[in-house]
Amino acid sequence: MRLHANAKLGLAGRRAVAGAVMDGVSVRAAGRRFGVSPTTAKKWFERWEQASEPQRRSLACLADRSSRPHACPRLISMVEQERICAERRRTGWGPRLIAGALGYPHQTVWKVLRRHGLSRPPRAAREPVCRYEWPCPGDLLHVDTKRFARFTRPGHAVTADRFTTGAHKRQRVGYEWVHSLVDDHSRLAYSELHPNETAATVTGFIQRGLAFYASHGITPKRVMSDNAWAYTRNRSLARLLATHGIRHLLIPARRPQVNGKVERYQQTLKREWGLGQTYRSSQHRAAALPYWLDHYNRHRPHSSIGGRPPITRVHNLCRQDS
Repeated sequence: MRLHANAKLGLAGRRAVAGAVMDGVSVRAAGRRFGVSPTTAKKWFERWEQASEPQRRSLACLADRSSRPHACPRLISMVEQERICAERRRTGWGPRLIAGALGYPHQTVWKVLRRHGLSRPPRAAREPVCRYEWPCPGDLLHVDTKRFARFTRPGHAVTADRFTTGAHKRQRVGYEWVHSLVDDHSRLAYSELHPNETAATVTGFIQRGLAFYASHGITPKRVMSDNAWAYTRNRSLARLLATHGIRHLLIPARRPQVNGKVERYQQTLKREWGLGQTYRSSQHRAAALPYWLDHYNRHRPHSSIGGRPPITRVHNLCRQDS
């Protein structure tokens, strides 16, 4: 049962005050004994005295009452309130526009909308989350890319200083892409930094990624990607996957949630590697990627696998059998 934030006595204390007065203690003495004013002691005694037996047993008679007034003479009628609510539903306008259209004060319209639960439009219902995890390492690899801007000095994302010069703007240092593979079961990740995301780059990256997983005793069976042309129209990639007997899966259009493990990995990559340190330039950032990746795979606790690093879920690795 909720009590007033500044209440000095809880329900048991209020019961004790009423009991003391009923035992013959004066209201003033009872208030002094429990550290409240005589007016407060009298209030709790009178409510206890007037309460029925069920209310006394449940102590409901000693609970805080609403401070809302019994009568609100200046409250507009229900007909007028419904008119304001109808205008809100019809137009979707906020209080200021509705006040101008219907001739009510802005504060009145705001209070009516809040009273009827129309201050904010209802959120669209989210579809239920469908989580999945393949049973063994290598059953499915997620692949994706993420773009990062090159830079020659630390940017405002880490320094909070947006000042820049015209010469710096004219440098046009461009972008670079992090290509990533993430194992669905173990979350073991492999990433490389490249100046583009062309078909040849993607094929070479995945070939080296397969060798990385093979070095950990993992034989990939499936690779899942989005519908980018570098994956769907890449003949060299199709030949590579066919050579290794790997099935290529594509996510439905505009459904990145299906490839969510690599999408979530890229958020971590950006936060901890891309923006987690202040680098002098993008070259220094690129040099730090292998070290961060080794930390992610071998030491960083992963919440979705019980707070353990991904390497602990890899089979057939010396001293890492599971």
